[in-house]
Amino acid sequence: MDKKIVTFGEIMLRLASPGAERFLQSPRFDATFGGGEANVAIALASFGLPAVYVTALPEKNPIADAAITQLRGSGVDTSRIVRGNGRMGIYFLEAGANQRPSRVVYDREYSSIALAKPGDIDWRNAFDGAGWFHVTGITPAISATAAELALEGMRQARGLGLTVSCDLNYRKNLWKWGTSAAVVMAGLAKLSDVVIANEEDVQMALGMGTSAGVASGELDPRQYEILTHDVLAAYPNVRVIAVTLRESKSASHNGWSACMNDRRQFIMSRHYEIANIVDRIGAGDSFAAGLIYGLLRLPASQEALEFAVAASCLKHSIPGDFTRSSLDEVNALLKGDGSGRVQR
Repeated sequence: MDKKIVTFGEIMLRLASPGAERFLQSPRFDATFGGGEANVAIALASFGLPAVYVTALPEKNPIADAAITQLRGSGVDTSRIVRGNGRMGIYFLEAGANQRPSRVVYDREYSSIALAKPGDIDWRNAFDGAGWFHVTGITPAISATAAELALEGMRQARGLGLTVSCDLNYRKNLWKWGTSAAVVMAGLAKLSDVVIANEEDVQMALGMGTSAGVASGELDPRQYEILTHDVLAAYPNVRVIAVTLRESKSASHNGWSACMNDRRQFIMSRHYEIANIVDRIGAGDSFAAGLIYGLLRLPASQEALEFAVAASCLKHSIPGDFTRSSLDEVNALLKGDGSGRVQR
């Protein structure tokens, strides 16, 4: 029986302008749920792995109840969620199009996870039957106590022998409290076996840079090999670092690929042209889930990386934070079925 994969973070109410409208261009929002670590848990469950989601949510709150119901309906174990003080976090999304970028506005102060502190979660119970723990750099950005709680969980996971993965996920609009992101994120990286990032995450969260030039649409694999080597040299505990490579030609048209260094070899994935993006929010989380799946289930690092990139490529076609792709659909894309023809 597979060991459980535990993810920890904040699930929020997501309020998105319809289609590509500006905020309140029409008097409504499309209400769903989302959050990096919840997105990973749902994707893992869709790939057939036992996923457990840990968070803090307000008690006696029907919106929080609805979020839990949706997680359960997606096959995620929610039995370790803590209910207590605070409110439900919210984020507002205005989807970009063509040359107009997407915008995200956070409303997360005094949320239950922002108020949570070390000791509020029974980690030993949360890790019962688990073999993997996944966190991101989003939770530590919310508040000092949330950062301490994430670090507490990572330390206990390592002490119990779990594999620990961290998606650096630098969010400049969230880092408002005292300590710098680089100091906190270095602490998370030192406790991680697997690090996931994009180029900006490595620069802003770990203070390491490259001139590889994703923003210009020109990729230099040698620069990424140097970058991943530098991270592994700086953090000897890290066994694997994977970097997603997004070439933003416009808000609607991106190139998508990734690279990985597992201390044995540096590898690049195949490249996907995504010319009509439906929703890119959650694509990185689908990559993280795909990589965890691949490292656990697939025989080679190249196969794990390719699965992660294919899974995240498909997420760009799905509205909302959560992926809705099955294992069979990801494998079909890996086999070359990317034409988009109707399946009859």
